[in-house]
Amino acid sequence: MLGTSGTLLESLERRSRTSRIGSGRITLAIGILILGTMIVASLAAPLITSAKPDAIDPLHPLLHPLSPGHLLGTDSFGRDILSRILYGGRIDLLIGFGATSVTAVIGTAIGLASGYFGGWVDSIIMRIVDLFFAFPFFVLVIAIVAMLGPSIFNMFVAIWLTSWISYARITRGHTLVAKRQEYTLAARALGYKNRRVMLRHILPNVVSYVIIFAMVDAVGNIVLGSSLGFLGLGAQPPSPEWGVMISDGQNYLLTAWWLSTFPGIAIILVGVGFSLIGDGLADILRPGD
Repeated sequence: MLGTSGTLLESLERRSRTSRIGSGRITLAIGILILGTMIVASLAAPLITSAKPDAIDPLHPLLHPLSPGHLLGTDSFGRDILSRILYGGRIDLLIGFGATSVTAVIGTAIGLASGYFGGWVDSIIMRIVDLFFAFPFFVLVIAIVAMLGPSIFNMFVAIWLTSWISYARITRGHTLVAKRQEYTLAARALGYKNRRVMLRHILPNVVSYVIIFAMVDAVGNIVLGSSLGFLGLGAQPPSPEWGVMISDGQNYLLTAWWLSTFPGIAIILVGVGFSLIGDGLADILRPGD
């Protein structure tokens, strides 16, 4: 009876894992489709619309959506909304990928070293991490950008200086667990150098957690970039950045709702795409959790 119950339980667990992986693949595919569509549309902007994102048409301001020649209407300066959203996607997607990839690499490397070597190395790194966590993240980014001056590059610098700490903590925690596993102990017993043990045996077993978190962090960075643009600390007008577009349209919410609505929808779609990719990767890379 015990053997039969154990076999049944294992069968149910395998079915659950298989179902979770299958669901994860569907979620991942939908996320890739949404995000991929946004990327392709941004890169192919000149093929989709002939309007320039900064071309002013004082004779046709605040045209409604579906107006002739302006599918999503125009803003208060007569600039085509569709064109500005497509070209603005290049900026916001660059924030999502560029800012996130750099901080992920730096934070993972620091967390890996901290967790593996321990001792005074770990103590120093963790005290620095605690120092950053003592300040609200958004306030810290605003302070750095305000000190350096409003611009897209300075916004990248602020994100790079502050966002690595989350990756460092995640990687350090999983490294502390991985370095006590039998495969790591065996590698060290064979006399492998620390670099090989870290990169060939520990990193592959912790990188999945970093990738999953990076998808969530990319959404946060895009929202952060849009928020800074809205506050006038990120991309500067007349740059077609989504946060700047929302800021420009806030005075016309009751009369020209499309000025802020369509850039907001673009941000939501990109965020949903990244989130679905993260959820799908979580189901596929960690089916047993």
